[in-house]
Amino acid sequence: MPRQSRLDAPGLLHHVMIRGIERKPIFSDDQDRDALMDRLALVLSETQTACYAWVFMDNHAHFLFRSPPAGISHVMRRLMTGYAGYFNRRHFRHGPLFQNRFKTVLCQENAYFKELVRYIHLNPLRAGAVSDLKGLAAHRYCGHRVLLGKGPCPWQDAEFVLASFGGSLRASRKRYNDFVKAGLTMGRREDLTGGGLVRSLGGWDAVKASFPSKESRQKSDQRILGDGDFVRSILTQAKENLSAKYLLAAKGIDKASALEKASGLFGVDPEWVLRKIRTRPLADARSLYCYWAARKLGVSQAELAIELSLSSSGIARAVERGRRIALVNDYTLDGCESGLSS
Repeated sequence: MPRQSRLDAPGLLHHVMIRGIERKPIFSDDQDRDALMDRLALVLSETQTACYAWVFMDNHAHFLFRSPPAGISHVMRRLMTGYAGYFNRRHFRHGPLFQNRFKTVLCQENAYFKELVRYIHLNPLRAGAVSDLKGLAAHRYCGHRVLLGKGPCPWQDAEFVLASFGGSLRASRKRYNDFVKAGLTMGRREDLTGGGLVRSLGGWDAVKASFPSKESRQKSDQRILGDGDFVRSILTQAKENLSAKYLLAAKGIDKASALEKASGLFGVDPEWVLRKIRTRPLADARSLYCYWAARKLGVSQAELAIELSLSSSGIARAVERGRRIALVNDYTLDGCESGLSS
């Protein structure tokens, strides 16, 4: 299936995960971990991003962020690019450090906030990095220690998290610690990583028809963690029509189809569209292809950049130019598309 676009808006809660390429370590020692902490301090402050929970493991990391005005993708791009550059320079390596793009699950706050804080902070225990809660409380690279008042972390909003447990500072810390302790036997929580019924059932309309109750739709989109009403409200807010995307895929319309149609509209060879040639009509066909692939089929701009040997900014410009070409000429990839506004 095509990769889905990000869902985001200022103020929304995101469970963000980053992982090393080929599951290799993203830290070699504490100097690397401290470097990422320094990077977090800078980026979160400058972007006005709230962080409520976090943990560094050997080959991955988890965060619970509230999306700032600039958006979660802007935050993660600065964070990951800056750290990867540092890591490569220090360890004399080249190439990507992280596996694909980061994963983020947009979360319904009132139902999942505490659960996510606990889930993230119990990672070292589940992985055997520490042996018990005492060890977790002393773990330098986990936000649990900060919430217990055993270490400073200026960029973690401990006050907000503890306020959700009520009472005085001392009482809220005890309630939080008791809550974490109660989660020791829960193991890995697959239910806290988003949903997937939409993909297997063939679209949002199919989900609603097959599972009319709100509870049955709790995991209807892998990008969202929440009940059916929350899922629908987020998709509406993002102005997405998932059914159209899945219908395109169900009809066998993919990147190759988009390339063939864009090429045909301008009377050029598809092979030449993929080459780095700026003359018209090749450039117009390429822009239209980029627009359809990115906005209608959910192909990542990073994937398109590799395919077309262009920079990320070059792909972004091509997508916007392709949108204008499609709008002016009323070009559509398929009749089931949901307009040209996205």
